[in-house]
Amino acid sequence: MTAHGTAADAARPTPARNPDRTTDRPLLTVRDLTVRFRMPGGRSVAAVTDAAFDLAPGECLVLVGESGCGKSVLASALLGLLPGNAEATGTAQLTDAHGTTDLLAASEAELARSVRGRRIGLIPQSPVAHLTPVRTVRAQLEETVRELTDTPRGPALRSAAERIADRAAFPTGHLDRHPHQLSGGLAQRAATALALAGDAPLLLADEPTTGLDRDLVDRTVDELRRHLAATPTPPTGNGTGRALLMITHDLTAAERIADRVAVMYAGRIVELADAPRFFGAPGPRHPYARGLLDALPERAFTPIPGMPPELGDLPDGCAFAARCDRATARCATLPAPRDGVACHHPGPPETETDRARTA
Repeated sequence: MTAHGTAADAARPTPARNPDRTTDRPLLTVRDLTVRFRMPGGRSVAAVTDAAFDLAPGECLVLVGESGCGKSVLASALLGLLPGNAEATGTAQLTDAHGTTDLLAASEAELARSVRGRRIGLIPQSPVAHLTPVRTVRAQLEETVRELTDTPRGPALRSAAERIADRAAFPTGHLDRHPHQLSGGLAQRAATALALAGDAPLLLADEPTTGLDRDLVDRTVDELRRHLAATPTPPTGNGTGRALLMITHDLTAAERIADRVAVMYAGRIVELADAPRFFGAPGPRHPYARGLLDALPERAFTPIPGMPPELGDLPDGCAFAARCDRATARCATLPAPRDGVACHHPGPPETETDRARTA
């Protein structure tokens, strides 16, 4: 929504914020998640550092930040899809009707057999690359449904695949097409249908709107929101129900769907806030998060000066200090997260009175 609001903004569907969502038994609990890549010569690159958040049943958490900040690496760590030179530490506990699994400690066999697709559905960044080019969408969807649900071949499998396609708003008339015959929006819906096939309690959507025009972006995030709301919120603490972790650089899409927002910068989560407060009043508290919103065309349209630091050469203190107009000598030390924000100078944008008081 713009700073002042428009008729078009008012007409947009408001995300179905869930007042009953609970964090006393989250579906996903991430603590101290750190991912380092071992490089030639003994160097290491800290792609994600000490990430921590909870994701409750019935909730959508959106992870935002500039390209290269570590969002997709975090997602890959949760699914055990990191390359061989990566090391992930910390914990990422998935708790659902099947029990509790530490995703970082689970073996590849366990992740492949019982987690990917069944307990965590993935909508990948590049849907066309995710689809098999020589097979129709129907064939791929039926195979996925059969593998994840044990539905036998025949009319039942065909009907199940078509129901999943309908949930993703993929037209059944296009199911017999090959991936190269699909538009970008249809390919995105095909990948979404594959992610929904196992009816996984946790859906991880990694940049699901990349390359789509605004109308398709809105339709995609609305479909994801409907999927999240399709299962009634469970009674407090029973650990079932659906949740959505969406990774995006599109703040407009994030505003449309999020219950909470986590902002990443240089591999760290620097702010975690409820979406209405983050996008409305009083707004973000971290200077970087405020800069992201101010860079939007419908807001101040003011880019953040400078460039993010190299992940292989991070400073000892605040990684944003070199780009921050509030930086002081205190920023040479790393700020610890406090009340959802990791900054020595958190708060709303300064007023002229504030500047005069601190001059």
